[in-house]
Amino acid sequence: MASLLEKVSTLISANLHSLIDAALQSNSTAVIEQYIGNVENNLAELEDAASTVGGEVKSINRRLLEQQARSTELDRAIDAFLKSGNEAAAIAAQSQLNSTNKLVEAYQAQAKQQETEYQSLLSAKVKLEARLTTMKQEREQLQALLDLAKSKETTVRAMKSLDDLMGSGDSDIKRIADGIYARLEKANTASEMRTASLDQQMDDVLNRSAIDNQLAERKKKLGLAQ
Repeated sequence: MASLLEKVSTLISANLHSLIDAALQSNSTAVIEQYIGNVENNLAELEDAASTVGGEVKSINRRLLEQQARSTELDRAIDAFLKSGNEAAAIAAQSQLNSTNKLVEAYQAQAKQQETEYQSLLSAKVKLEARLTTMKQEREQLQALLDLAKSKETTVRAMKSLDDLMGSGDSDIKRIADGIYARLEKANTASEMRTASLDQQMDDVLNRSAIDNQLAERKKKLGLAQ
């Protein structure tokens, strides 16, 4: 059990920033995928271990209650034997009580130890689950970032290839490249025109609003306001 908690502790204390930096440098989420896989495996072991120890705690407590009840019963029996003058039976009962009380103490110590271990496992499980959630979120964000970077790199390569075509000296290829550039420029111009048109409409509306306000003020001064 100790070795499992040591492995879990190592995973919990892992430097997440270093893992993310390593993923960015390698342009891959493989290092994070491996970490997540290790966490999931150890989390499964933790859950199994916690269930086992938790069951042992319940079993020990049940036996402890049984022996405590036995101790109480023997204690009453000793008094009864002494009152009835049956000293031999009282001696035998006292001997059994001594053994039972030792067993109670042993069960109490064992129950305390197992309960501590059980709580340690539960605490480690909660922390590891939190780490797992965090790294899955980081993986999604990092994958999106890497996909964007790859897309940008593809665009840059495509534009470089287009520039290479322009400078190839082949008139047919140059004409094709010119056509592609023209389409790109046309699309950019159309977008600019739509933006300019919207800006113009906004200016018109704002100017008209200002003029309407000025005329309303004049009408008010002339007593023409309705």
